[in-house]
Amino acid sequence: MINVLVTGGAGFIGSNFIRYLTVQRPSVKVVNLDSCTYAANPDNLRDIQPNNYQLVKGSVNDGGLITKLLDQHQIDTIVHFAAETHVDRSIFGPAEFVHTNILGTFTLLEAVRDFQMRHPELPYVRFHHVSTDEVFGSLGPGEPAFSESTPYDPRSPYAASKAASDHLVRAYAATYGLNITISNCSNNYGPYQFPEKLVPLVILNALNGRPLPIYGDGQQIRDWLYVEDHCEAILSVLEQGKNSKTYLIGGENQLTNLELVHLICRLLDNMVPDSPHRPHMQLIQFVPDRPGHDRRYEIDSRNIRSSLGWVPQHDLETGLFKTIRWYLDNRSWLKSAQDRPSYAEWVNRNYGARQAST
Repeated sequence: MINVLVTGGAGFIGSNFIRYLTVQRPSVKVVNLDSCTYAANPDNLRDIQPNNYQLVKGSVNDGGLITKLLDQHQIDTIVHFAAETHVDRSIFGPAEFVHTNILGTFTLLEAVRDFQMRHPELPYVRFHHVSTDEVFGSLGPGEPAFSESTPYDPRSPYAASKAASDHLVRAYAATYGLNITISNCSNNYGPYQFPEKLVPLVILNALNGRPLPIYGDGQQIRDWLYVEDHCEAILSVLEQGKNSKTYLIGGENQLTNLELVHLICRLLDNMVPDSPHRPHMQLIQFVPDRPGHDRRYEIDSRNIRSSLGWVPQHDLETGLFKTIRWYLDNRSWLKSAQDRPSYAEWVNRNYGARQAST
């Protein structure tokens, strides 16, 4: 890796990865292509030194721009984070998910294919595609965890769009010989996460004395992965992973959504002892479930453990403590996210009707 193109690098996981990569591999030069929509924030990377980092505002659907960046920077590695990721938003408006996640990935792959045909003298570009465990659908009680051989069974527009993009990446490897790897990760949490997702939403609402919405009975089980552990895993795949292989990345922290919210509330009670809203658990409010809500996810990470030697470094309580500490120390960042019109509009649209029906 010398010149790396990161797509979606101003978002949650992408910005954490760029921060991690520039510390761990300071000689690497990073070009960050991001359309800077509602969940992205260029300020996430404002302290990265400009001598090895450049932000380019643009879309993964802009093939001409991608071609220009590949040529101008002689890109040898692409890490593709750019995606619409919120399941609830995909239920309200699936078109944007098809446009970005499927057509955007297609456009990026076509640009790489064209670049390699025009530059046969250069080594093939390494293309790493970041995907999700949601492409595998929902597990029932007692069913084995997802593995690299689990059949795809997406159950939301978001999951279906990511499944389609996974298939495109594999097809371009088989048909055109692209050098690819794919990783499917479990639910991420950590610093810089836009507060429409469960963990930052609960932290933000608890600090402001607002209801903590729990879908259905709160017994949906997820596997939680601290974002820095995810970044370390991706770097391991980039440096050690085999061409055309898929790696599943999990945090090995499975618990119900209700248990997760209880844990966040207990940590906040201790970390913010002067909060007028203690105990924060009293703010929990059950709301109607979302359509097609998957009941359980769990990832079997034995392959990446045995083949690449990666293991997560954070248990859930340690990772949540660091996450809450970051949000407490960066309330201005949290407030700026909360103050965006798109955020307030979304909260009212998604939760207003649910709360009114309880």
